[in-house]
Amino acid sequence: MLRGFFLIFLLLGLAMVAFLGFRGQRSTGAPIEVFPDMVRQPKVRAQAPLGFFGDNRGSRVPVPGTVPIGYEMPVPATEAAPGAPVVPPGTEHHSQIAFSAGTDYPNTGKMGSNWGTGIPIEVTPQVMARGEQRFNINCAVCHGMAATGNGIVKQYGLTTVVSLQDERIRNMADGEIFDTITHGKNTMMAYGPNVPVNDRWAIISYLRALQRSQNATAADVPPEAQAELEKQ
Repeated sequence: MLRGFFLIFLLLGLAMVAFLGFRGQRSTGAPIEVFPDMVRQPKVRAQAPLGFFGDNRGSRVPVPGTVPIGYEMPVPATEAAPGAPVVPPGTEHHSQIAFSAGTDYPNTGKMGSNWGTGIPIEVTPQVMARGEQRFNINCAVCHGMAATGNGIVKQYGLTTVVSLQDERIRNMADGEIFDTITHGKNTMMAYGPNVPVNDRWAIISYLRALQRSQNATAADVPPEAQAELEKQ
């Protein structure tokens, strides 16, 4: 009985393949697309024509005065800060402010074959403010505003985000953190192509401040602040 059932099942299967798989005819009509949105997406393709614009080009001419990411505009010598690009009047030049272009510690996080420690740029209030801004834009979505690993993505199932307040991270060399930002690690993407070198160090400076704020002791409070608290 069971053998007969399988035999009938096999014959029916062969008949369906013969009927559906090998029948057809040539047609000049458009083929059936089960998922047309996978091919015909409403987006601009690089170097492809686009009827939306009058010149039928998808790629647009940059807005006058814009500068590619990672570059800064040259300024006259009288206004230039130390290290800023300076060019003669009437000339045009853009100097790259680096996306890990060199092999030294500021660009790699390494001193020789070891991870280095120390912030290779001057940590000023402006740098800390920049680090806070860049951290909140690039890092807080996963690691949280206080770097405790409770960013918004954790509410949507990404449970592998580490807390940057862990002792392991607090004891990690600055250079290794710089390398992680640059190249990514595990489920974390690389931010090196999007975040310039100085911004990465600014982020690390702000992160160190966050770590200290969450693991501070009474000895870390400046004397003048302690006196102010005692008055209250």
